[in-house]
Amino acid sequence: MWPPAFLTPVRKEELEASDGPFVVDFANTFCRQTKDTIAGKSGQLLVMRPWQEELLRHVFAKDPTTGRYRHRIATVFVARKNGKSVLGSVVALHGLFYGPLGAEVYSCAADRDQARIVFNTAKRMIELEPELNSMCKIYRDVIEVNGTGSIFRVLSSEAYSKEGLNPSCVVADETHAWQSSDLWDVLALASGARESPLMLSISTAGVKTDTTGQDSIAYRLFQYGEKLSKNELVDESFFMASWTPPLDAKHDDPKTWAMANPALGDLNSLEEFESAVKRTPEAEFRIKRCNQWVSSQNAWLPSGSWDKCKTKMNVDSEVEVCLGFDGSFSNDSTVIVGATCTDKPHLFLIKAWERPPHIKDWRVDIFDVENTIVEACKRYNVREVVCDPYLWSRTIQQLGEAGLPMVEYSSGSPARMVPACKKFYDLVTQERLTQDGNPLLARHLQNAVLKIDQKGPRITKEHRGSPRKIDGAVACVIAADRATVKVEREEKHEVGFFAV
Repeated sequence: MWPPAFLTPVRKEELEASDGPFVVDFANTFCRQTKDTIAGKSGQLLVMRPWQEELLRHVFAKDPTTGRYRHRIATVFVARKNGKSVLGSVVALHGLFYGPLGAEVYSCAADRDQARIVFNTAKRMIELEPELNSMCKIYRDVIEVNGTGSIFRVLSSEAYSKEGLNPSCVVADETHAWQSSDLWDVLALASGARESPLMLSISTAGVKTDTTGQDSIAYRLFQYGEKLSKNELVDESFFMASWTPPLDAKHDDPKTWAMANPALGDLNSLEEFESAVKRTPEAEFRIKRCNQWVSSQNAWLPSGSWDKCKTKMNVDSEVEVCLGFDGSFSNDSTVIVGATCTDKPHLFLIKAWERPPHIKDWRVDIFDVENTIVEACKRYNVREVVCDPYLWSRTIQQLGEAGLPMVEYSSGSPARMVPACKKFYDLVTQERLTQDGNPLLARHLQNAVLKIDQKGPRITKEHRGSPRKIDGAVACVIAADRATVKVEREEKHEVGFFAV
């Protein structure tokens, strides 16, 4: 099961100088099973698998000239039940006993209970091994090594209280669940004074966005590592290994399971996978068992389907287009999307206005929105400017009176949105549309979840008040809906607009 799907490059001489074999020897000599599992009985010495040995060889690669670790940050993405907690505990204990004098080792997670998983596993390993136990003082959330000043401590995600730390080794558990990057940023900056620090993130994939609606810290790490593994960027201080199947891999195929689970049939059971896939929602199974990133636990579009439609295209000024517009004044965003009125429509972002993070007193520039619509109508052969009238009736009225082809389209109407959402879903999944690859549109579509009630299925936010924006998704739906309708030119009202 080596190499994983994404692996950042490490030079041969740095692998030869690696501390990885020493870490493996430490694990096999002093670290014991803490629970009865299919991998062995509690109290038995660990036996590191070949893929784990190779992984540690890469994580602990060293510069043969300076003797320092090659990587300051190492990220590992692998499906659940592949021994992540044990691996994190081994790394933490190595940093505690063989790190610098006065080492500060931290187990971190989204909350204190999660952070204790790695810590408690390591603590139990010490208790089971007399030689290690004799060297330590063990407390509820802290382990001290006698005579060296080295400590191992549990931290949770309240980053504001972590200033002043000087970590030498950090094990960050399940970073996909972290609500923000605050703790990660604090610890990364705090380790700057250490000669050879290591921050290790071990996580399963998850939902791409955090509670702010932006890419989560784990997904940002994954995207960065992906670019490094493809040689799009160079950063020798960063390492990533990710056992991740292709986006279009079938989630119920054992071949997909093997790509995401290097311990399949060893540390976890193939029979359990066969049972779990029958009773687990697809998005959840893809995250936990296939180590795949999804847009939401209740994602509307199938994973990877929107990305497949990405195509570069220059829209000819002679081609008719519909502009889809969905907006707000403050909390949400305002987005204008173009869609060509062709057999295979092409969607492209005209412009978006979105409240910057942490800025409360923000309002959409209404005049900029109106000017953008006017300029788009000059640049493109616009058949319709399709707008939700909620909060924007004055703009629709004024632009209609100026002669622009304004069309009222209520995105809050189930009678309108249910068939429009179904049409858009079919266009995307059957690859009967193309799109310009704009990341904001992708993010808003990822945020959209499916609401199903007696009025029919349609897209919505995950919950009322969610910071995850979907205005771009709504604009895409209404633009594609009108662009694919063979419109007979209707007699417009005197004000120059009409309702559909």
